[in-house]
Amino acid sequence: MAAAASVFHRLRAGSKIGAQYDQEGNLIQVETREDEEQSVKLAEILELLLAAGYFRARIKGLSPFDKVVGGMTWCITTCNFDIDVDLLFQENSTIGQKIALTEKIVSWLVKRAIETREEMGDYVRAYSISQFNKTHSLPEDEDFLHRKDKAVRAVLDVLEVYKPQRKYRRQRDAGELLDEESRVHSTLLEYGRRYGFSKPSKQDKVDDKKASQAVPPGMAEVSEEDLQAAEEMRIKTLMTSMAAMVNEEGKLTASAVGQIVGLQSEEIKQIASEYAEKQSELTSEERSERYGPLQQHRRAVTSLNKQIQQKTKQLEEAVECAEKLDKELKSLEELEEQADSRTAMTVMIPHILENLEIQRLLFQLCKYLETTRRRTVLEKMRALVTMNENLKQQEQDFRTHCREEMVRLQQNIEELKTASGPDAEEEERNQLIDKQYNTDREKLQKIRLLMARRNREIAILQRKIDEVPSRAELTQYQKRFIELYSQVSATHKETKQFFTLYNTLDDKKVYLEKEVNLLNSIHDNFQQAMSSSAAKDQFLRQMEQIVEGIKQNRIKMEKKKQENKMRRDQLNDEYLELLDKQRLYFKTVKDFKEECRKNEMLLSKLRAKGAS
Repeated sequence: MAAAASVFHRLRAGSKIGAQYDQEGNLIQVETREDEEQSVKLAEILELLLAAGYFRARIKGLSPFDKVVGGMTWCITTCNFDIDVDLLFQENSTIGQKIALTEKIVSWLVKRAIETREEMGDYVRAYSISQFNKTHSLPEDEDFLHRKDKAVRAVLDVLEVYKPQRKYRRQRDAGELLDEESRVHSTLLEYGRRYGFSKPSKQDKVDDKKASQAVPPGMAEVSEEDLQAAEEMRIKTLMTSMAAMVNEEGKLTASAVGQIVGLQSEEIKQIASEYAEKQSELTSEERSERYGPLQQHRRAVTSLNKQIQQKTKQLEEAVECAEKLDKELKSLEELEEQADSRTAMTVMIPHILENLEIQRLLFQLCKYLETTRRRTVLEKMRALVTMNENLKQQEQDFRTHCREEMVRLQQNIEELKTASGPDAEEEERNQLIDKQYNTDREKLQKIRLLMARRNREIAILQRKIDEVPSRAELTQYQKRFIELYSQVSATHKETKQFFTLYNTLDDKKVYLEKEVNLLNSIHDNFQQAMSSSAAKDQFLRQMEQIVEGIKQNRIKMEKKKQENKMRRDQLNDEYLELLDKQRLYFKTVKDFKEECRKNEMLLSKLRAKGAS
């Protein structure tokens, strides 16, 4: 598994996984070796994947190949589309070859993924909004509904206040209108709406200006005035056949009121009394249907009491009127006596006598009316009193009858109870039922206790089972450990590369220092060596020895390089063999699982046949 993980988590040489700091806390600047063209292509692919919604590409711990391949897989899964592609397989290809192979596929898949994501996103958003609106409402929505109800009521009130009211009515003797336009205008005039000559629009004015170029001046204005005058005349003719309404339709007109007032007062009183009697009869019938006889009797008593009170008030008013007339008569008699004793009032005597005569006549008339009214009132009161007494007697009789009936029914109930007597079998049966109920109740309580104990045991076992990791959890742990191992190995590899780079640079520095020292020594000894031929020959021999030593060192380094290269090739061959073995192992495991599945199916079939 570690080898498999290293294939898909292999990092590029010189890449920087984590920041490295020195002892003073400063960031260590390290030389990296990167291909700029591959880096640009990788950045473009990652930007496309992020725009499509594959945010896993931001994880720094993943290799570029994992990001690109994972993005392709995610795009294919998001598109809900199955593909069958036979790509040219090249084993152990470099990162540049892998990116070049997948660049065009990613550019197409990202567009398709963005389209599918937009469609699914709109659908999911609309569904979530609809589900939220079904069960929840925001304060703004509640405020809007509250204000909406108020606004609707206000609009209805305004429509009710300003609804069309009929102001005129077409007279019956008016002739019938023939054309539809006249009937429409007549109906609108009945409600006070007047639609006359309409003003031309801007387009009509432009058309009229174009048409009036060929017409003599003044003709257009004359025709417009003629049309307006004809319209006004038609409205006036329609208004002549209208009759004004009084306030609202359905109310009494002045003529109807005059006819009603013209009736005799006695007939009005008679009609009113008949109407009141009919109404009281109808209400009494309705109430008798709705309620019982006792409630009807009580209502009749209360209504009669009210009538008695009203009649007594009328009698008191008549007595007060008679007392006032008696007082006025006495005052007039006193004035008459004073007039006899005074001679200065001789001129006023005829007028006073006339007034006295008028007052006497009025008094006699009032007395007559009072006596007749008293008689009728007294007769009515006597009839009402007798009716009240009869009703009270009927109520008392009804109550006594109800009490007697209640006593009789209670006696019948007691007799039936005494006649039935206690049943021994029934009591024994009730005792058996109670006993069975108590035993079942105790059994239910025991079963509940046992069930609670079993539930506790099940919960304990469930917790123990949960403590053991499942196959999926173990797989997850394994994946996490593999990722952690990959990161550690990548860090170790990078650190090793840093050490190698440091050693290389250190060796390079040593050789450069040797070269500088050699050049400095040559430069210092050159003038002295050229002074004589012997020194010159010695200098040349030393130079040949130095060159020969450098060649020997170069040959040794090339030999060492060749050995390292051969070792690298050998290790690479071993690595490829291990990869082949790993693939074979995975294939064998897959085949083994398939054979196990087939074996289980065959065993289940054999068991089914054996059971049948």
